[in-house]
Amino acid sequence: MTHHPPLPTALIADDEPLLRDSLARALALAWPELLIVAHARNGREALEQFDQFEPDIVFLDVHMPGMNGVEAARQIGRQTARRTQIVFVTAYEQYAVQAFEQGALDYLVKPLEAARLADTVMRLKDRLAVGPHVAGAAAATSTAALEAVIAQLLERMAGSPAAPNPAPAAPSPHLQWIRASVGQTLKLIPVEEIDYLRSDEKYTLVVWREGEALIRTPIKELLEQLDPRSFVQVHRSVVVNLHAISHVTRGLNETADVHLRGRKEVLPVSRSYLHLFRQM
Repeated sequence: MTHHPPLPTALIADDEPLLRDSLARALALAWPELLIVAHARNGREALEQFDQFEPDIVFLDVHMPGMNGVEAARQIGRQTARRTQIVFVTAYEQYAVQAFEQGALDYLVKPLEAARLADTVMRLKDRLAVGPHVAGAAAATSTAALEAVIAQLLERMAGSPAAPNPAPAAPSPHLQWIRASVGQTLKLIPVEEIDYLRSDEKYTLVVWREGEALIRTPIKELLEQLDPRSFVQVHRSVVVNLHAISHVTRGLNETADVHLRGRKEVLPVSRSYLHLFRQM
């Protein structure tokens, strides 16, 4: 009887649902055999899910509320006897590269690039393929290297004077991009290029300069993550980018219509939201 090795497993931790889902979809394309066994919204949840599922790989967003990804990595590295692979996900390539060049772990930079993800997948496969006798001998070295990298990262994130480089600015609390499937292609849509969002019962239509796509995220959930200085709701089913508006015309019964630059579509403004344009 032929015994097949167990499929590799992974945990994804990120406080942004869209980014968790997009990483899972990208991994499904780059590594179909990988099983995503759990998702977590912060470092604390990541530890709980890790204890429950004991995945081979943990993808950790560096910046998460409460316990961040770096602190969670330190706890995972200390409490597991086996060689779990840690992959940090960060928006700051300038210090990620410097911190991770030691080879203790891997990193992915937001927005994700297919080529970079493919390189990471290849390295992870190689590491998981190492025999148990080799992995056991390397575990102590790997743990020490991981601890050194994590200490360096925590130093930089805290802005310690001992850090060789200044700590990066805090990441924007608002959504910076939206991922959507267009045919067989996974599109990365910069939020600033989006003209408007329109919802129906099950989907949200994302319309930007180069096209449009349907996503499953409710428009209310998206609005909570968008910068309110740029995106406003003008109708129960419509959110518009203020920078995309050409002009607004008043209608009957305390309503209005939004006209967009370079587009023929006219978006309705319901009475409840007309106050947004009284000064325009």
